[in-house]
Amino acid sequence: MAEHREPEVREPEHPEPEHPESVHSESEHPESEQRRSGVRELDARSLRGLAHPLRMQLLDALRLNGPATASQLAERLGESSGSTSYHLRQLAAHGFVEDAPEHGKGRERWWRAAIEGLRFDDDLLESANPAVRGAADLYLHEIATTHAREVSTWLGTRDDRRADWVGSTDLSSMTLRLTPERTRDLIEKMHDLVESYREAPGAEAPPGAETVRIHTHAFPLPKD
Repeated sequence: MAEHREPEVREPEHPEPEHPESVHSESEHPESEQRRSGVRELDARSLRGLAHPLRMQLLDALRLNGPATASQLAERLGESSGSTSYHLRQLAAHGFVEDAPEHGKGRERWWRAAIEGLRFDDDLLESANPAVRGAADLYLHEIATTHAREVSTWLGTRDDRRADWVGSTDLSSMTLRLTPERTRDLIEKMHDLVESYREAPGAEAPPGAETVRIHTHAFPLPKD
């Protein structure tokens, strides 16, 4: 695990050209979206259908772990099957999940994710509708909560992993002085770098490969 690092703070020499303003989740931005199919851009209606902690956890579980039943998801998330079943149906109504009939055996309904990623635009935070603004705020806070939970889970279970994985993780923070334009440029370049490591569709993963979670955070610190 990398240690906490505070590199030299430098003033930007000159501003970079402005990029489209947006806030992204799941490492998506317009350029990387062009390289991946199945990325859903949230609008006011779909955001209000997704902005619920359990619904976001259900969608993440299906995207990361593959098809499952409401009962299986309930056990995994510590919820009742009635609750997971209800929220899965709500997700389906907004096009986030769908039936996976090829996995069905018996009467229990199987679900799978209907999308590969999400893209969120910060215009939703400025909506004239207070319900949309509230949903946008809840959505972003739930993403932050999920990130913290995933890091905490890793720290609590790292002793169960191979030594080479323990030495191949990162938990760092860095501080720079940037304009909003240069910050957007940095975000896009970081996302491009991550995308360059993504396997091509249908490609076979190399031996020893596991699912690795990448978090990126970039935000201004409070003023003194």
